[in-house]
Amino acid sequence: MLPFIKTHPLQKIAQELRGDLLDIIYKNGGHIGGSLSSIDSIIAVYFSSLFDLKKDHFILSAGHLAPALYIVLAKAKYFPKNLLENYSSLDSLLQGHVSHNVPGVEYSSGSLGQGLSFACGLALGDRKHSTICLTSDGEHQEGQIWEAILFAKKYKLGNLINIVDFNGFQIDGSVSEIMPLDNLASKYIQFGWTVTTVDGHNFNQLISALKNAKKSDYPNCIIAKTVLGKGISFMENNFHYHDIKNLSENLYQKAKSEL
Repeated sequence: MLPFIKTHPLQKIAQELRGDLLDIIYKNGGHIGGSLSSIDSIIAVYFSSLFDLKKDHFILSAGHLAPALYIVLAKAKYFPKNLLENYSSLDSLLQGHVSHNVPGVEYSSGSLGQGLSFACGLALGDRKHSTICLTSDGEHQEGQIWEAILFAKKYKLGNLINIVDFNGFQIDGSVSEIMPLDNLASKYIQFGWTVTTVDGHNFNQLISALKNAKKSDYPNCIIAKTVLGKGISFMENNFHYHDIKNLSENLYQKAKSEL
């Protein structure tokens, strides 16, 4: 007899929200690969009860992962779920990059790499509360990321948590081929951060890392090792699904059945 493996309660939410994510991308297109890899990290922040997002701060630096954040915000009742139907449409509140006009969003994204700097400013100005930033591995090819990492160490921002969605891919291929990051954890350690590496699809590991990060006196980096396109076999680790304009009915139904 196979051993009984208890599923984490948040896994049910993750399965539901991946389905919702697929639906809006099928209808309107968008960045699906990274949204599927990062959504578990966002769920862990919003539904683990570790943070009070009315006081604590969440910054999505990789703004093109907006679909994942919108799905979570709708589930958390920041706005009506029916707004998702018009995602990225003309005049929609929910555009392809996050904007502070959306309820629950504090940061309007632009060029990659800028969100961690913004998060540093929040953490410095509001030391009584946590600031959580979600970056991508590809973003670490931007110089501004490293300026922010230095800044956080200098000002001892122990209330800052940077989650890195490390799926190994970006728009044109693998990160290791385009601009290798080598041992990212050791770089953060050398810059004076506390670093934890976790399975970014394991809620027990994610929540444990977030809990420990809240107790730290140093800036915290959680490197979440994830799978691009997680949950849909033909999208997994396939950089062509970084962003899609349209998905055939057959592939949509196949993805839906897998989710």
